[in-house]
Amino acid sequence: MNIALACDHGAFEHKEALKKHFEEKGYTVHDFGTNGLESMDYPDTVYPACEYVSTHPDSLGIVMCGTGIGASIVANKVKGIRCALVYDEEVAKVTREHNDSNVLASGGRLVSVEKMIRLADIWLSTQFSQDARHQRRIDKISLVEEKENER
Repeated sequence: MNIALACDHGAFEHKEALKKHFEEKGYTVHDFGTNGLESMDYPDTVYPACEYVSTHPDSLGIVMCGTGIGASIVANKVKGIRCALVYDEEVAKVTREHNDSNVLASGGRLVSVEKMIRLADIWLSTQFSQDARHQRRIDKISLVEEKENER
């Protein structure tokens, strides 16, 4: 599996820990930065990571900033991305089962490194349910996206 990682300075330590964790598990990690604790703007790393996920169907992404809010907003501007802002285990599971999310967002200032690893593992190990009602809703999200792209 390919995993795109991106963060700003508010989640740098989380990204580094996730990168190490995923590499140890044998995942291919694409690190879109940031590469330090210096203040920077999360769209500069989150957007390229989400572009990568949108053009590589075999990949998933994890994007982070201080709260995860800004990162999730940027992610959801990219065509084909279904990003969920996740702070707890149940949401990490349900967003994959029900929404087939392909990007997870979270906040380095609100979730510990250990919890972030736990959330990511749950999210990555959960499969889309294939339930018709959930697929119907995802299809409608895609229709909204298409209409917006026509504007």
